[in-house]
Amino acid sequence: MGGSMGELTEYLRRISENGNVYKAVLSKPVVKSQPLKKIVAERKDAGYQFSKYTEKQVFHENVPVDAFAEACERLMQGQFLQLNAWDDQWESMLLISRKGRCTFQRRAVNSSRPLPVSVTHNRKKNYILEASPDVLPLVDMGVFTKEGKIVNAMYDKYKQINRYLEILDDAIQNLETDSVNIIDFGCGKSYLTFIVYHYLTKLRGIHANIIGLDLKEDVIEKCNAAAARYGYRNLRFELGDINGYQAPFPVDIVMTLHACDTATDFALFNATQWNAKMIFSVPCCQHELNRQIQPESLSILSRYGIVQERFSALATDAIRANLLEYCGYKTQLLEFIDFSHTPKNILIRAVFRDHTPEAHRRKVLEETLRLMEQFHFSPTLYRLIFPESKND
Repeated sequence: MGGSMGELTEYLRRISENGNVYKAVLSKPVVKSQPLKKIVAERKDAGYQFSKYTEKQVFHENVPVDAFAEACERLMQGQFLQLNAWDDQWESMLLISRKGRCTFQRRAVNSSRPLPVSVTHNRKKNYILEASPDVLPLVDMGVFTKEGKIVNAMYDKYKQINRYLEILDDAIQNLETDSVNIIDFGCGKSYLTFIVYHYLTKLRGIHANIIGLDLKEDVIEKCNAAAARYGYRNLRFELGDINGYQAPFPVDIVMTLHACDTATDFALFNATQWNAKMIFSVPCCQHELNRQIQPESLSILSRYGIVQERFSALATDAIRANLLEYCGYKTQLLEFIDFSHTPKNILIRAVFRDHTPEAHRRKVLEETLRLMEQFHFSPTLYRLIFPESKND
């Protein structure tokens, strides 16, 4: 439910009314340059300890239990756009948009299902996407039962989905907008596309306009039917090729999950041409450099098939990451165990920078060229960015 900033006090009162909040996090700074980056409040014996984090330091403030809501309001106003709080019954989320719209959401904590030791400590691990019958895509996928309980055999997949959302959420917090346009290349059956739409619209309060693109007509028909069934009005699917696709709107985010081989390169190239603010890509089937590799002084890397395959895949993603850096993106290669449990467990996350020093662009390009020369690589993404190289 939503409301004006005048309801902030009431929402905080609701969050703290049972007195059992054991942790709260204030995040998403209003201004990136502000000294405080986040605040974490934790219940101690005599009250709450508020830990205020800057880039390099942390400062503490102790607050009585009955002053918790007042302290949160004081620290949040004008500084932070999000508050998450947890107690034994509820997980609460309070969001303030850039336009001042206040949104409050609350989910019941599922305490009936025993959790593995690896995800428990003194408290239950809090996932971004809690089990609920309202997450219809995961009910259809068989991850949740119709009652909204996690199917035991699907718990690993549930964690993988949340891992993807964690990687997305970490970047989305700094996106200074209340609406986003997203292209999902090679969307396939689109379970993750549906989940991202649910996360953005239901949990983040962001207006999301998403197009999923795939080459299989029957898949597109089924996905559009599912989107209509779920009531996801601004999610649609189209039949089309990644290569040369013309987006119907300014693109904020490009996603790819398992776009096969060089299809990932075309997706990344399109994203750079559109000046997309963010890229989230899980590559798959990286055969191109494996076919090209001709090591000279490092022939050991091609002596054993499995070593050659894995090295070529890692080199592919290292080159992609460097080329995205060259194009102005802050790029990370993050661990992401994909849905098929293969050794290919890298996710490329790239966020566009306002300014990239020219010296850094030269450095990452020189690194890329040295690697290409050493192993006689001619990667697709490089040829797309530097079309004149095709004639070299």
